[in-house]
Amino acid sequence: MTTFQAAVPELESAGVVAPAAPAPAAPGQFAGGKARLPGRPAWAGRILIGAHRSAWRALACRDFRYYFAGSLVSNIGTWFQNTAQVLLSYQLTHSVLAVGAVTGAQFSGSLLLGPRAAVIASRGDGRRLLAGTQLMSAALAGGMAAMEAAGLLSEQLLVVGALLLGLAFAFALPVQTALVPRLVPDTRAETEAGMTMNSVSYNAGRALAPALCVVLITTIGFAGAFALNAVSFLVFAVTLAVIRPRPMTRSKHPARARDGVTIALRQPRVGLLLLMVAAVTFADDPILILGPAVTRHLGTGSAWAGYFLSALGCGTIFGSLGPARRARDADGSEPSRLAAGWLVVLVGFVAFFVCSPWKWASLLAAFGAGAAALRTGAVTQTQLVRQPTAQAAASVMALWAIAWAGTKPLASLTDGWAASAHGMVWAVAAVAGPAAAIGILELALPQHRKDSLKAWARSAGTRVNARLHPAG
Repeated sequence: MTTFQAAVPELESAGVVAPAAPAPAAPGQFAGGKARLPGRPAWAGRILIGAHRSAWRALACRDFRYYFAGSLVSNIGTWFQNTAQVLLSYQLTHSVLAVGAVTGAQFSGSLLLGPRAAVIASRGDGRRLLAGTQLMSAALAGGMAAMEAAGLLSEQLLVVGALLLGLAFAFALPVQTALVPRLVPDTRAETEAGMTMNSVSYNAGRALAPALCVVLITTIGFAGAFALNAVSFLVFAVTLAVIRPRPMTRSKHPARARDGVTIALRQPRVGLLLLMVAAVTFADDPILILGPAVTRHLGTGSAWAGYFLSALGCGTIFGSLGPARRARDADGSEPSRLAAGWLVVLVGFVAFFVCSPWKWASLLAAFGAGAAALRTGAVTQTQLVRQPTAQAAASVMALWAIAWAGTKPLASLTDGWAASAHGMVWAVAAVAGPAAAIGILELALPQHRKDSLKAWARSAGTRVNARLHPAG
């Protein structure tokens, strides 16, 4: 395509060049270039167009397709483990706080090691480190399966096992985040598609595994669920040896964890996006932590806790089917408003999940929460990862790892404690209230107020950076 051809659409829209007459429809197309399948109705072509515009188009890339398949298997195994841990913990203690402790232990590694892990991930290809985390996780899950089969896995050892798996996850997460953009074409739209599908892989495991895990537990027990997780880690390790990601863009200066703080302080929009990421982690936590208590409140069987998690994961898959929207505002305000809108929707679904007197309504609310969480996460993650240099991206994603996974222990413990002490409604208010406030303020504040807040935040950030990094 020549430069003039590339500029024709813009000249036409400006009225400089008259629009060309539409070309005759080619075989297998409608007028206007829309796809048509021979012998099939028109809606089939529209489905193909929708799939092309959605995030699922990332699967057209060979390396990403292999990565997605291996990651999906691993995530299904991980959610076997997560579901089994929640149900086993509640079975041993009948305490929501104990469930929160197990879940918090699993994600505490990201809180403690997230920045360091992200920096390490930026200094090499990453695949060897990621494969190493999968092998370590396979050994840990296999050990937990053996202890459970021997009747030795107590609540305390369950917490220790979750903690060690969380440490491996803390190193795997930033590597995977940095790897995904190198498996798709280097454009904003394709990066967002890849990031969205990476979230789909994680949440598809959450959609498929919990309900299957309930069946597994009743047939082969908790030990079988842990053992299948160990196998899934090995499958992903093999997949990593097959893919060939695009070479990394090296920076002259190695990434540092504190650089992400500097960027967030200088760019208020980055700080807002990180707050939204943490808000999503807090807001959708009740689906996992309060699931067993909700089933007890509704008088349903304990298997419904797994069904609620499956509905949450199915919602994320549904959310990925929507067409990706491109940012039009140069300052990034439109993506922030879009994420804020989905954040408010997420809070509404989570509140309805807990307050509904009908199990099927709660199931539908969990589904809606999954879709809203996916859309919020895809927008924020894409904006954060698109930094000018690989060093800046790695530093910002170090903070993202803390905001997304590192805050999970705080969310789970807050959720579990509030539910045990004051009831489920107050627990939802504690973990989802801040998300509602962030979303409503971003949507409701007039632009001049936002500009004033950004100017104040930028000035405060400059002063903080001057104290943290004095000249000389």
